[in-house]
Amino acid sequence: MTTLRQTNLARLAGQEFDVLVIGGGINGAVSAAALAGRGVKVALIEREDFASGVSSQSSNLAWGGIKYLESWEFLLVNKLCRSRNELMRAYPSTVKEIRFFTTIQRGFRWPPLFIFLGSVLYWIMGRFKTRPPRYVSARQLEATEPVINTENAAGGLEYSDCYLYDNDARFVFGFVRKALDYGCVAANYVAATSMRREQGRWLVEARDAISGETFTVAAKALVNAAGPWLDALNRDAGIETAHHHLFSKGIHLIVDRVTDNKRVLTFFASDGRLFFLIPMGSRTCVGTTDTQVESPEVGVTDEDRDFVLSNINTLLDMDPPLTRDSIIAERCGVRPLAVRGEGGVADWVQLSRKHEVEVDRERMHLSILGGKLTDCLNVGDEVVAALAALGIDVPDPDASWYGEPPAEVHREYLRQARLMNLDELTADSSSEPLSERFWRRYGQSAFHLLERIREDRSCARLLIVRAEYTRCEMELTAQREMVVKLEDFMRRRSKIELVLRPEEIANAPGLRRAAEILFGEEAEAKVGEYLAG
Repeated sequence: MTTLRQTNLARLAGQEFDVLVIGGGINGAVSAAALAGRGVKVALIEREDFASGVSSQSSNLAWGGIKYLESWEFLLVNKLCRSRNELMRAYPSTVKEIRFFTTIQRGFRWPPLFIFLGSVLYWIMGRFKTRPPRYVSARQLEATEPVINTENAAGGLEYSDCYLYDNDARFVFGFVRKALDYGCVAANYVAATSMRREQGRWLVEARDAISGETFTVAAKALVNAAGPWLDALNRDAGIETAHHHLFSKGIHLIVDRVTDNKRVLTFFASDGRLFFLIPMGSRTCVGTTDTQVESPEVGVTDEDRDFVLSNINTLLDMDPPLTRDSIIAERCGVRPLAVRGEGGVADWVQLSRKHEVEVDRERMHLSILGGKLTDCLNVGDEVVAALAALGIDVPDPDASWYGEPPAEVHREYLRQARLMNLDELTADSSSEPLSERFWRRYGQSAFHLLERIREDRSCARLLIVRAEYTRCEMELTAQREMVVKLEDFMRRRSKIELVLRPEEIANAPGLRRAAEILFGEEAEAKVGEYLAG
């Protein structure tokens, strides 16, 4: 059987593109989707899996950057709030408002009332698109969230921001899938090994990490969206930029649910940065750290674990306290922070995540430095505008390239789902009706799931208990989501690996059944590779 990836590999070497995007994280994904959605002939390659770097290691938040008010970056906060609001509008099933419950300790650098006034300003800058903030006394903190340790609390506040209902990597892949729908030729596990500019075009030597085969991709313009690896790629290509990256390592620990209230608990950790407890279904995601490192190749250390556990045990009344044995899963990545020049920074904790798009006009080359998920739509639009200014033809400059399908399509989907009694097939262990989950994950492709269930209602059964994936979803994933390794599905297309312990996954009968659907005759080898990793 010829897969989508195999087809795209053949197409990468067989034609010249207007633009080649290197990097399949959030910056590369939105660049490809924006370009393809506006009619540009574009290709995308990623050296590992899509969103396998920092784009799958975030806090799963789409927030307006309230912390940047403290460093007086009002223009940045204003921009991020507008971006957040647009994500809420465009992705109502995925980007959802959630309340943040913030505790301020005595002796903090700002009094609680002053921070509350900052949250009011934040709400105003957010154009009143969320519920208003409210001041919370220390007594109200304890009454509302008994798990909070209020011994040293001066007060707090409650305000709104947004989070991703599914995981960040799934959201990023949505842009890759959108780009594919618009004609982009994309492939994961394809590394750019060298690149050169010849006779008015870029020739990029690429290597398929799965087969080992090499080939050349030709394009008029090149977009470097390689995140932490951007600077190294630019050096190899002879590209100089005014900005470069510093690396901040951030980790999160996934533990059993700390509180039944579906709100984000926010504190200031012992190092001065914001510290979150974020709902994740039956689990809680705790973090994050902010450690300057020299290389993007990082891992979680015992020191990292102890920092997070120490903070959560100090800030909450946990009985018993959390230990390393409490950890279900871990997330670890580096944030590439764009800084100008080659010097260091005076205040590491205050360094912002704003992005920079640098253009080399003579060599038709773009570099996307820094950035965060909240601002991704602006990145896509800026990349299209910059390439158009370089002379790349943009046939449909006003076309929409992001967002869920129109409301009338959603209504028709819900009507069909209701007429076939889809939600009656929802497993008792599921956290939401099938009709909601199918639409959020697959959009218009959810119609294919309805048709498959009409053919065979048993396709709506869960394959892995507590993972909330049905057989028909796995079949659609095998066709449309370019899963090369089992980890791609378990960690990124889904969040199964983040909410189940390794032993639960290894012993789940559905793991083999899922692998058979995804990989056919290679299933057992893929399972073995996954469990050994």
